[in-house]
Amino acid sequence: MVVGDIAQEVQVVVIGGGPGGYVAAIRAAQLGKEVVLVEKEHLGGVCLNVGCIPSKALIHAANTAVAIAEAVDMGLHTAAPELDMQKLQAWKTGIVHKLTGGVATLLKQNGVTVTQGAALFMTEDRIAVETASGMEYYRFDQAILATGSRPLQLPSLPFDGTYILSSTDALQLTELPQELLIIGGGYIGLELGTAFAKLGTRVTIAEMASDLLPGIDPALVRIVKKNLRRMGVTLLTETEALAHTIENGRVDVRLREKGEDKIFTADKVLVTVGRRPNTEGLDLDRAGLQTDEKGFLHTNAQGRTHNPNIFAIGDITHGPMLAHKASKEGIIAAEAIAGLASAKDMACLPVVIFTDPEIAVTGLTEAEARAQGYAVKSGQFPFAVNGRALTTGAGDGYCRIVAEQESGVVLGVHIVGPEASSLIGEAALAIEMGATLEDLHLTVHPHPTLTEVLMEAAADADGAAIHLAKRK
Repeated sequence: MVVGDIAQEVQVVVIGGGPGGYVAAIRAAQLGKEVVLVEKEHLGGVCLNVGCIPSKALIHAANTAVAIAEAVDMGLHTAAPELDMQKLQAWKTGIVHKLTGGVATLLKQNGVTVTQGAALFMTEDRIAVETASGMEYYRFDQAILATGSRPLQLPSLPFDGTYILSSTDALQLTELPQELLIIGGGYIGLELGTAFAKLGTRVTIAEMASDLLPGIDPALVRIVKKNLRRMGVTLLTETEALAHTIENGRVDVRLREKGEDKIFTADKVLVTVGRRPNTEGLDLDRAGLQTDEKGFLHTNAQGRTHNPNIFAIGDITHGPMLAHKASKEGIIAAEAIAGLASAKDMACLPVVIFTDPEIAVTGLTEAEARAQGYAVKSGQFPFAVNGRALTTGAGDGYCRIVAEQESGVVLGVHIVGPEASSLIGEAALAIEMGATLEDLHLTVHPHPTLTEVLMEAAADADGAAIHLAKRK
């Protein structure tokens, strides 16, 4: 710091205004702390601006287009929907602005000072912020790092924003590509691939691993793959992208599928092979911090780093890169700073994938439970015999519940089917509170609703399911 520059004294500095950072800032302010939040780009971070929210808007539009086309089965005859991508983008942007504006209002109402600029550490308790009007300096008692992540590039397919796209680029397209090659069969690739396929794009998804959605129960993934193929999506596994050329407005990509090289041509290539934590450019070493080889910071259960006065949350820490994980970690860090005995327990962290049908999981699989020494039992109930699912034309999938054999305590819930993203909340609560199978199936669930699959799956595990045929 240059002699003569004066650092403002502040109790808590939060670097990053995404779902982890802004939540941490508000919670710290609620607990009586003076808080400055530094955001380099837009409040709401990736989630609100170029991730969760805009992608779900695109998915909803795609689902609506399909619903209109399929309405003929119910006797509703309409003209085929005509897509106006520019209007779709304007609608999506309106949603984003409404939500980011709401975040700004919440921060202001809670007394959080927001500084727009790029932060870096000067010492273990000082940061400098480069703003549009010059440098600002802060000395803090505690800091929370919440700088998020960015799409990972492939050396063979560097992003150019026109032909080789990141997920951010794909969500800003104003023209629908006729043919789209997606490199990476994780949740981002499958969600966007599903949406574009429903809007009329010919989609091919290439995954390096032996199956799509690595880490997710293959039984759940099978149902999603079946539906993707029904939509006309081509699925390639054990496939890597080696090189590309651009000619006449098209991209030729050299793929190696199961050891055999081939050329694939598309209008656009979307690369969704993961995300990288944003920990460069912060001069972390000046704060006594060091990342691992992948750029992540190690933390304890409260989010403390090796420097006990600096916390890290969200995508720059280990674990799933999920907005709700970041928000929870932000609350825990803020409460720890305020002296509360908060600590994270991610045993029931829900993971949701907005494919068709949706996948949502929380807790342990049967294999994981057995590996941890549990004797287990499980129950399963299909959406195909759920009245509400059939009235909405969405009977694919099932709910599976895993429980401890003797006590019946719920250990895990795994859903593939309509509105799995909404149903998993009850499941996470059940695991969090140590609920048993009886707690679930003795609770009256309203009829006809999708929530009945949880009740029936729990009953099935106890041998008491009403709406399942007897096992022979």
